[in-house]
Amino acid sequence: MFLNINGGALFVREEGPQNGLPVIFIHGFPLSQKMWDPQIKALKKTNRVIAYDVRGHGQSDRGDGLYTIEGHVDDLVSLMDYLKIQKAVIVGFSMGGYIAQRFIERNPERVLALGLFDTKSGADNNEGRLKRFLALKDIRLNGLAPFAETSILSLFSEKTLHEKQEIVDVVFNMIMNSPQHGVMGTLLCLASRYDLTLALSGIKVPTLLLVGEHDVITPPDSMQEMAQSIKGCEIHIVPEAGHMSNLENPVFVNEALLRFLGGLIDSAKETLAVAAPGKEMDLF
Repeated sequence: MFLNINGGALFVREEGPQNGLPVIFIHGFPLSQKMWDPQIKALKKTNRVIAYDVRGHGQSDRGDGLYTIEGHVDDLVSLMDYLKIQKAVIVGFSMGGYIAQRFIERNPERVLALGLFDTKSGADNNEGRLKRFLALKDIRLNGLAPFAETSILSLFSEKTLHEKQEIVDVVFNMIMNSPQHGVMGTLLCLASRYDLTLALSGIKVPTLLLVGEHDVITPPDSMQEMAQSIKGCEIHIVPEAGHMSNLENPVFVNEALLRFLGGLIDSAKETLAVAAPGKEMDLF
């Protein structure tokens, strides 16, 4: 469905029971909500699952192309308001993780728990910014195809590239179907984002970190460093996966995510039993 959010149409996908635990998935760059297909399928029987195309991606409006992480956070706040979701589990992958981190920094009272997949807290260094600017220039001159072909090589593990062509094709097509104007605007957005590392210690909700064993974009070591700053978080290395860990090894990722969400529900039930013994109430 399309929802008018902050003056533009966002494509939003919602599945599962309305009274289920609300879980909101935020995709990476330059992808779409379709990257979460395996997780939505695994969660939708018992959870209220929402996945949306971030502004400038997928089927959502591209707008003027002047994107910021702050603007993406504003969109998420407005989306939750529209759907009448006061608190949710927020799960972000890569760019979606940047949005999720800033969202909880600004709106901690609206987060039940946090999932950070193959992401980082730091800003781009000068080399990273230069790469984005060069990519932007190349897209302007040559279109998306060369950018998509180059991106694929760093998004996946060698095993996936050689043995799982269908997954590679899905992601390649997602990139090629992205609005060129949106991709260019997002490159500028990501190059200009600021460091969120100091905010990690302020995260007080249950947090799950996942990272591909062979991720070269957000390596396991960097996410281990993030984990050290988030008290009580859990982190898992996804075997035989690169940056696109949720697609490369969906069985591992789904099992970890379902265990994590199950723990939230069990904890909520225990809290309710102590606070109101014998009473039946909505958990979320």
